[in-house]
Amino acid sequence: MARILIVGAGLTGSLCAALLRRALPQRPPQVVLWDKARGAGGRMATNRSPHDPKCTADLGGQYITRGPEYAEQHQSFYEDLLAHGVLKPLTSPIVGAEGAENFVTPQGTSSIVKHYLKESGASIFYEHHVTKICLKDGKWEVVCSNTGSVDQFDIVVLTMPVPQILQLQGDVEKIINKNQRQQLESVSYSSRYALGLFYEAGTQIDVPWAAQYISNNPCIRFISIDNKKRNIESSHVGPSVVVHTSVPFAMEHLEWDKEKVQQLILDHMEDIIPDLPKPASIKCHRWRYSQVTKPFPDCPGQIILQTKPFLVCGGDGFIHSNLDGCIYSAMSIVEALKSSL
Repeated sequence: MARILIVGAGLTGSLCAALLRRALPQRPPQVVLWDKARGAGGRMATNRSPHDPKCTADLGGQYITRGPEYAEQHQSFYEDLLAHGVLKPLTSPIVGAEGAENFVTPQGTSSIVKHYLKESGASIFYEHHVTKICLKDGKWEVVCSNTGSVDQFDIVVLTMPVPQILQLQGDVEKIINKNQRQQLESVSYSSRYALGLFYEAGTQIDVPWAAQYISNNPCIRFISIDNKKRNIESSHVGPSVVVHTSVPFAMEHLEWDKEKVQQLILDHMEDIIPDLPKPASIKCHRWRYSQVTKPFPDCPGQIILQTKPFLVCGGDGFIHSNLDGCIYSAMSIVEALKSSL
C-alpha cells in the first residue's frame, strides 16, 4: 500500500486527501498530512478566544464566492458542504461586496477543511515544519526541523505557498529544472495583517452591517462582525470583530513588531468605529502569503516535479485563491497520481 505525505493541512491538502479516499474506496492509500501550524485550516484559519472557545473569528478567508465558470463543474462539492451544514447562503449585509453567489461558514472557515480531513481518514500531525526532502532507497525521506521527525513516503504532495516550496532543502533543489524554477519564482502573493477582537458575552457592537469593505483608510481594508456575518446571534457567546489591513499597509510594516502594528490598526479602527467596546483579548496575525496575485503560468492546478517516486506541487499558487481554485487543484493532483496508484 502506497504511503502518501501531503504537506499542508489547508484547503487543497485536506480536499486532496478526501479525494484520494473517494478515488480508491476499496483500497485507500495510507495518507499522512503534516502541517507546521498548531491546527487545521491554513489560510482558512478560525481562531478561538482564550477566554471563551465558543467565541471565534476567521482571520483568513471571510466567505466563499462561487465563480460562475465553475458552477456546474463543482456543483457536487457545494451540495455536499451545504447538505452537511458546513456552508450556508450569505444573507447578511456586506457593504462593498460584489453581487456574486456567496456563502458563509456557521462554524468558521476552518470547518470546510475539517470536513474534508474527517472524510479522508488521514493521519494528521501538526507542528511539523518540513524543511528537507531527499531521495533514499527509491522513496522520499522527509525531515521536519522543529520536531526532528524523519519518515519515508512513496509519494509527496506539496500544497504550501510556492515561496516555501522553493526554500526546501535536499534533493528537491536539484530536481526543479531551470524552467520550472523560473516559473515558480514568478508566482507572487499579497500580504496582509489580520486582527481578531474577542468580546465577552453580552457585549453589544452597534453597526448596521455584518461586514464592510473600507476604501478611504490607509490602513484598514475590511471589517467583519463575525457572528453577525454568519447569522449567529447568541447572548451566551461573545461577539468577535475581524479587521484586515490593506496590502500597501502590510507591505510597509511587514517586518515590524506585531504589537506595534496591532496598536496602529486599533488607532485606525477608532477613526472608523469610535464607540467600539474594548475587547477582552486580541489576536494579531501576519499573513505573509495572503492571496495569489500572479499564479503559476497557464494555471495548471499542479505541476509534477518527478514521477518515480512521485513528487507533485499544488495549491492556489497554481491557479487562484478561492474554494473553486483549491477544488480544481486538488482534482488535478489526484488525477496526476492515479497512474502511480
